[in-house]
Amino acid sequence: MTDDPAGGEVDKDALSRLRRENNRLRREIAALRVQAANEAGRRDARERALETALDDITGSTLWRWAVIVRDLGVYRVLSALRGRAGGEALEPGARRAGQYQAYVAATALTPDKRRALAARARELEHRPLISVVMPVHNTAPELLASAVASVFNQVYEHWELCIADDASDRPETLRALEGIDDPRVRLRRLDRRHDIAGATNEAIGLVGGEYIAFLDHDDRLAPDALLEAALEINHSGADFIYTDEDYLDASGARVNPHFKPGFSPDLLLSHNYITHLVVASRDLVERAGPLRPELSGAQDYDFVLRATEIAARVRRIPKVLYHWRMSDTSTAGRAESKPRAAERGVEALRAALERRGRSGTVTVDPEVPHFYHVRYALEDEPLISIIIPFRDRSDLLHCVIGDVLETSTWGNFEIVGISNDSVEPETFEAMRDLSALDARVRFAEYNAPFSYSAIVNHGAGRCAGEHLVLLNNDIRIMSADWLQALLEHSQREEVGAVGGKLYYPDGRIQHAGIVVGIDEYAGHSHKGFPSGHQGYFNRLRVVQNVSAVTGAFMMVEKRLFETVGGFDEDRFAVACNDVDFCLRLRERGLWNVFTPHAEAWHIESASRGYEDSPEKKQRYARERQCFVERHRAVLESGDPFYNPNLTSTAEDFSLRELEAQR
Repeated sequence: MTDDPAGGEVDKDALSRLRRENNRLRREIAALRVQAANEAGRRDARERALETALDDITGSTLWRWAVIVRDLGVYRVLSALRGRAGGEALEPGARRAGQYQAYVAATALTPDKRRALAARARELEHRPLISVVMPVHNTAPELLASAVASVFNQVYEHWELCIADDASDRPETLRALEGIDDPRVRLRRLDRRHDIAGATNEAIGLVGGEYIAFLDHDDRLAPDALLEAALEINHSGADFIYTDEDYLDASGARVNPHFKPGFSPDLLLSHNYITHLVVASRDLVERAGPLRPELSGAQDYDFVLRATEIAARVRRIPKVLYHWRMSDTSTAGRAESKPRAAERGVEALRAALERRGRSGTVTVDPEVPHFYHVRYALEDEPLISIIIPFRDRSDLLHCVIGDVLETSTWGNFEIVGISNDSVEPETFEAMRDLSALDARVRFAEYNAPFSYSAIVNHGAGRCAGEHLVLLNNDIRIMSADWLQALLEHSQREEVGAVGGKLYYPDGRIQHAGIVVGIDEYAGHSHKGFPSGHQGYFNRLRVVQNVSAVTGAFMMVEKRLFETVGGFDEDRFAVACNDVDFCLRLRERGLWNVFTPHAEAWHIESASRGYEDSPEKKQRYARERQCFVERHRAVLESGDPFYNPNLTSTAEDFSLRELEAQR
């Protein structure tokens, strides 16, 4: 208790409760105002879009002809036929299927192309013998013949085929094996079952080549698969190579291509995205050790994890060089076909963490088998400094700080709000109230022409934490453990910046990592996708490496922030600064990480608006040009965590338009 000016006593606890309740009500009112403004804005935008669309329709020649047809009494017939056929646009999957059939046609290996590739093969300085290993067990003879024929059909002729028959007892399979008569084929018959891991090891025991390629007994290699591997070996000396792949449906048609990113160690810990085709040096295979029979079903995942840990040069060939057959006994066709495979994948990941000296837990995605969540144990309880730049908009300030204080389950943080030229009395009142509400909240001012980079750097210089979080004032926190989800990666010495998953207020994806090269600059992965969408090969649900993450919701170790000089105030005052910052971290050999396990809503540009005035457009053009000049190398070579077969004009992972050439 203490004296008040009126001569009575004031209950400090009661006063504190009243202040907290007052601020809670302020936040609720502010949140309602923001929600109402967003809904009104979306409603107005939708109304304008509909009006424009209506004007376009009614003003078109087609519409005028439709009116004439309708007046003749035929319109209703056409409408009925249209309704019967279905008037909705194709689903994304259907569009992708159509795109891919065009890709298959455009990349077909014609006789002329094959002759040209054969000439390249003859000109290679180094032509390593590549041993194709293939375990077999009771394979349907037509599928076995198809797999073997795909090896015999290779443009590159320096190969051998090493087959281990895993005690097949199907007469048709045995006859098919007996019918293979070629000196380049080595066959070992096993008198008892070894399962796929043991049989593969037996096949590896037959190899005489410098490199080993892995082929399943019912799959197919593209005709130029081994040549492309040999070309990469000559070019980079890679000791571990993987390629893009697609699937063969029941009719033998090529479907569902997987255009993979370059080597992404965090994605590999979330899923065996590498799968096929793998070509590895014999030396690397021997050093990695044999496939582990106790992990049968996930033996290839375990091998890839072990091999890439010690490989000198991991390289991806962004071409579809392997065709994985979908069947009831393959995870390509039915994920549940190997019920223990997911469990053994967990064991493989736990072993990987142990080898790497990391503590953590591994769980299976409950909705998508064979995808995993590796969660690292937090090594310490460091102070996290949360920098929130703002200009006025006390409603947003109450919301974002209230969310952090009330939602976060991590307690060791400080909030440093940086006011940039705020003028509204309500803003300064909010700053006083929020500072009084919690000792972890404080404010500073940066009163100069708007420069996001300068504001962030100014804030970082006033932070005491070991890790910095850049948080826009128009963010609303969704995940209670968002700080832990970011910190588990930021604490890793090999990691640079870490970003989370952001949604627009209507639930669509706003940010899931940044792809460099979209629209000759950068774009947000999966932008605009529905909130429940899994993304391209489940990429919206898993931790992965990316080139950059947004500065609206980013964590980075303060030491690294200072080492690279923070955000570039001179070149990127407003635009391109977060992407530039992340790429400079990448230049130091650090991995940037996207995690879907730290989630928030993002109103986007609520305080400053969009780049829509002539002055803003000119400044954006200057900064974008600076970005292009500084990062020309990555723009020309392509984002290493994307794929050159995917579009560079949209953010939806659709296929790039291709010419008819391979």
